[in-house]
Amino acid sequence: MKNTNKKVLLEELNEDDLKIYYYWKYLEPLQKAKEWNGPYIEEEKIKFIEFKNKYRENKYLYKNTLSTLAIKYENDFLGVVTSYWKDKKSKWLECGIVIYKNNNWEQGFGFQVFKEWIDYLFKATNANRIGISTWSGNIRMMKVASKSGMIEEARIRRGRVVKGEFYDAIQMGILREEWQNFNSISSE
Repeated sequence: MKNTNKKVLLEELNEDDLKIYYYWKYLEPLQKAKEWNGPYIEEEKIKFIEFKNKYRENKYLYKNTLSTLAIKYENDFLGVVTSYWKDKKSKWLECGIVIYKNNNWEQGFGFQVFKEWIDYLFKATNANRIGISTWSGNIRMMKVASKSGMIEEARIRRGRVVKGEFYDAIQMGILREEWQNFNSISSE
């Protein structure tokens, strides 16, 4: 994948990256990223071998297009960008980003990487639309999506419960032609 940002790279996950990814997702004691990334989803902890097998089964999203890439800064694993088909028939793709190392939050990496990821997905797949699903408490994700040209398409009021509090479920997205227009305007 062509990278326009020389500091932060998106790369295919290697064996070491998978181990680090597994650690941050399941073993890291504080789980700060989980406070923002789908804290309403109960995830069953799986063994590393299952995690690796699941990754391999879902490695390719479309032809030779990878569904998940590592986010690296100065060769240090920070997190991942992910994608999956919400509906293949309508070419509806969902994507996400998780930066696990919270000392790298709020430095602009998320926006840079997320925009690059969307561009890559539109170029490498036949996606008609790309969207995200989040919750109203995750203001940073909503800002990153909005800065990347996505619009709020749905708000399900009180659709999520986080730490006993109700929050709205949020769906944001962008169509291929909107991305092409947004991308040409933002690059001028």
